[in-house]
Amino acid sequence: MLICQLTDLHIRPKGMTANRVIETNMLTERALRVVAAHDPRPDVVIITGDLTECGLPAEYALLGDMLQSHLPMPVYVIPGNHDRWENLRAGLGDLPGVTADPRFVQYAVEDLPVRIVMLDTVVPGAGHGELCAERLAFLDRTLTAQPHKPTLIGMHHPPFLCGIGHLDKINLRNADAFAAVIARHRQVQRIVCGHHHRLVVASVAQAIASIAPGVAHQ
Repeated sequence: MLICQLTDLHIRPKGMTANRVIETNMLTERALRVVAAHDPRPDVVIITGDLTECGLPAEYALLGDMLQSHLPMPVYVIPGNHDRWENLRAGLGDLPGVTADPRFVQYAVEDLPVRIVMLDTVVPGAGHGELCAERLAFLDRTLTAQPHKPTLIGMHHPPFLCGIGHLDKINLRNADAFAAVIARHRQVQRIVCGHHHRLVVASVAQAIASIAPGVAHQ
């Protein structure tokens, strides 16, 4: 099974740039075309947050059109700190799992050889991430339900320090609590993140954890 991760698209309304100079829409379309042309083609694509730059309805509408135009395989998304829950749900509610949870955008993908748990780490209005008691309980409960199936967790904020000061200030704040849950569930083999726009690999409990480079600016 092939799982493709994309992250940090930072989509803007049509004709607009991110940070006044970055053509994030063009970069996203280029990435989607590359994924679709892979041989063999990925079975699924996961996008680990910062789908948009400002969380605007027009940004989600444009991203939805891009995904429908370019990717024939299932696409699973979670929010990043640039996203807005309400607009994400409204604009991408047809994607699997997006509206499964009443409060957060998080869910488990059950019908694949590898179980994928997409975890919402967003703190509204903040750059850093955090898992409240409700989300930690969701994670523990979800992992308990399938203790023997190899599992990958997708999340936006990295649950480890990367050694770059300004980035470590905006990672997952309660990473120790997250790691304690992962340590209790040995079937978790991979944790994939975004947010920092650069490749970093670490370990969290028994799992290999990685940050993928952003599709947008590095």
